[in-house]
Amino acid sequence: MKHIPRKRFGQNFLTDQTVLYDIIRAIDPQPDDAMVEIGPGLAAMTGLLLESLRQLHVVELDRDLVARLKKNFDPARLVVHEGDALKFDFASIPVAEGGKLRVVGNLPYNISSPLLFHLAAIAPQVQDQHFMLQKEVVERMVAEPGGKSFGRLSVMLQWRYYMDLLFVVPPSAFDPPPQVDSAIVRMIPLPNPLPCDEKKLEQVVTKAFSQRRKVIRNCVAGMFTENDLIDAGVDPQARPEAVPVEQFVALANRLGT
Repeated sequence: MKHIPRKRFGQNFLTDQTVLYDIIRAIDPQPDDAMVEIGPGLAAMTGLLLESLRQLHVVELDRDLVARLKKNFDPARLVVHEGDALKFDFASIPVAEGGKLRVVGNLPYNISSPLLFHLAAIAPQVQDQHFMLQKEVVERMVAEPGGKSFGRLSVMLQWRYYMDLLFVVPPSAFDPPPQVDSAIVRMIPLPNPLPCDEKKLEQVVTKAFSQRRKVIRNCVAGMFTENDLIDAGVDPQARPEAVPVEQFVALANRLGT
């Protein structure tokens, strides 16, 4: 029975075999990897991953798709977790001693940013992440300081991860085709991120990018003095998008001191 994609779940199923194999090559699954796939959908990527993996965990919200997965795969090889990925405890997936979790998925575009932040909480326990996301979101994730795409998402994720846009996927690769281009991003947690309180960094970054057209001195007025900015290595006349991650971290570390 054909599954009808549901808009409320942001379902766009990847069907292009060439793209699927390109993604699998990028992930390079190994037999003993502890891997979880978010939103397996109709299992196009799931089946290919299981050609290399001994076992795969998946997180799926759609009950109809959960039933389909349980029917079509050996439960000893495919462990299905029914529920919302935004609420799922990814740290609960068993990992071999000394090993780390690998996370993959075609993420629903309507929850991509919250899901990325949810996963950031377990970054030290993750080996890598490979995701299909809206191209515009990936461009913001990997943007360098000085460009219009550099913003809150860039800073908060680049503080924790090394990221790379691997390749672009056109709408024609999906059923139904989305109205935007997609892209594959590789995210590797940094072994030693700059020491910083995440909540303070979030507070500074949110304030700084709330008025992008103003210089940073005006954006963070009331939070930092001009001398505070200078002491943190920040040019008070710079626009927020021109301030690199390490300087935002330096500001966050001055907050409340």
